[in-house]
Amino acid sequence: MIERYVFGTPLPTGSTVLSIPPEPAGRLPGCLLCLPDIRTSNDRWLYPMDADTAVYGLGEMPRGINKRGWHYVTNNTDESHHGENKLSYYGAHNFLLVKGGACCMDFGVFIDFPGKVYYDIGYTDHERLEFHTETPDYELYFITGDDPDDICRQFRQLIGRSYIPPKWAFGFAQSRWGYKTADDVREVVRQYRRNDLPLDMVCLDIDYMQDYADFTINRERFPDLAALAADLRSQGVRLVPILDAGVRIDPEDPTCTEGLERGYFCTKEDGSPFVAAVWPGKAYFADFLRPEVRAWFGNRYKTLTDCGIEGFWNDMNEPALFYSPERLKAFLDDLAKLQDTDNIAQEAFFSRVVGGAMGLMNSPADYASFYHEVDGKRVRHDQVHNLYGGNMTRAAGEALQTLRPGRRTLLYSRSSFIGSHRYGGIWLGDNHSAWEQLLANIQLMPSVQMCGFLYTGADLCGFSEDTTPDLALRWLEFGLFTPLMRNHSAAGTREQEYFRFAEQLPAIREMLKLRYALLPFLYSEFMKAALEDTAYFRPLAFGFPEDPMAQEVQDQLLLGDGVMLAPVYTQNAAGRYVYLPEPMRLYRLRSAADHDAEMLPAGHHYVRCALGEVLLFVRPGHAVPLTAPAPCTAKLQETDFTFLACPDAAGSARYRMYSDDGETSDYDVPAHWHTWTVE
Repeated sequence: MIERYVFGTPLPTGSTVLSIPPEPAGRLPGCLLCLPDIRTSNDRWLYPMDADTAVYGLGEMPRGINKRGWHYVTNNTDESHHGENKLSYYGAHNFLLVKGGACCMDFGVFIDFPGKVYYDIGYTDHERLEFHTETPDYELYFITGDDPDDICRQFRQLIGRSYIPPKWAFGFAQSRWGYKTADDVREVVRQYRRNDLPLDMVCLDIDYMQDYADFTINRERFPDLAALAADLRSQGVRLVPILDAGVRIDPEDPTCTEGLERGYFCTKEDGSPFVAAVWPGKAYFADFLRPEVRAWFGNRYKTLTDCGIEGFWNDMNEPALFYSPERLKAFLDDLAKLQDTDNIAQEAFFSRVVGGAMGLMNSPADYASFYHEVDGKRVRHDQVHNLYGGNMTRAAGEALQTLRPGRRTLLYSRSSFIGSHRYGGIWLGDNHSAWEQLLANIQLMPSVQMCGFLYTGADLCGFSEDTTPDLALRWLEFGLFTPLMRNHSAAGTREQEYFRFAEQLPAIREMLKLRYALLPFLYSEFMKAALEDTAYFRPLAFGFPEDPMAQEVQDQLLLGDGVMLAPVYTQNAAGRYVYLPEPMRLYRLRSAADHDAEMLPAGHHYVRCALGEVLLFVRPGHAVPLTAPAPCTAKLQETDFTFLACPDAAGSARYRMYSDDGETSDYDVPAHWHTWTVE
């Protein structure tokens, strides 16, 4: 059951699709009446927690699958220094699920609010969950159900169907900030094909643009983007270019001049266009909260779709701000006062020099200095900050339906809010080449999927700093299961295209081929989740809600109904401990054709897993189809399967498969479904 509560005068966010009448003012959700210590106000809610209470959700937030023990702020942030001590990342996903403890039943809470929401989940007081909004104008949805899966299913129905990409988007993507020319791109593809490594996408970072300006192409570096796209397309490879939120200030750029003439950019208090610097230098920022601006900006993608581009990734759309001219001038003026000082006091050095420089980026004062137009009213940006990036995704998603009618287009974004999941996927931002970041990738997947973002993944091997061959391979062993599978790295870091790791290349080759052998299964599980409002990845506790040990597990995931994953994520490990809530068949995969299997009873096990091996646990009565690997999705055949199966007590296993053309949006066709029975 979903109950809706309205406080103050909420600003519409577009997060939900169901129309639910609000409950009477002053009413408390019925299931909470059993909590003697609950306290509420217009902008603050407090819940008592028992020792066994677990809290799930919040999407793209640090720490474990169970979010208890830390405090968080949903405030979309350009965050290059990831770590468990952070309070905010790139997304605002205000859905949490409280399981077990003081209340008589599990429940979900969605706070529909465009600004900051603060959570204290057992941080100040281990027995208390508290959240409050920045202002008392919001909607709250309270969801109860039979179990955590049922609660999540109702929430997904509330917010609408998740974005579905084309099937080729489930192939492997190679990316790097540093592919500066068309020849660089061709060489990457040549090396992947030469080394017999599957590949479906090459992503273009900002270097393909002219002066880093959106909807432009550097003709010296990429003299004929359309010809490049067509050539790679004939090899089964798509180009996926980046687009940023800031519009370069350039009187020769039609995006700039049109937006300025039409009054489509965000403004300062005096009505003049807001200016801040990002990659192209000084830039304007489209007011994506206005439908006409979204339509205009989205139609600009035609510049690239006319070149044969079928996929995009939106970046820097929190929006990231390097500096505003006003703040930069104030900082430089302050430094000038210190330039004749021979011995700067430490307090002044750290606060004025170091702190002043760092404070230029993404300044809260800058976010509070410009405005949007919402339903004819001016709204200060910091009050609706979390809506910005998602509405850039919405602009592209809506326009691409017109620019490419009847065809699916790949689209994923960095910044997001619940509601933008209907228009595109997300990737998990600028992570690090570190083992802890691999674990974070594992733990984030079920959390973001609870919030509707099914098409997601992290930068395999890590974006910043230098990866190592063993980390690259272990990350691949998990990443081959994520819907978005992309290797991406920063300029100045170790080149980490998979063909560069000579010693590990044979194992890498088999892991990439395994992805493609599993791709019909992975695509089918994704489509089940999208069409039936279920989850692709789930916490172990959701599949076994009555098992207290399953709730303790923070590094194993359920994939669909029939598979459990237990990735290795520590350096030099030859295996790991695994908890099985029920008997399962373990398949230890070295390739699509090379594996061993053993039946394991319920309980705790140490399971060996060498580099270049994947642990796949199949639940009783379930099966996993495998097809022959292929160099790209276009060459996959999906008619002849072998099965990794765990028969039930009757000696059989089943798999319900979804298969379509992967390009059109005719999803709801019974003929797309087929059930295989394995004896």
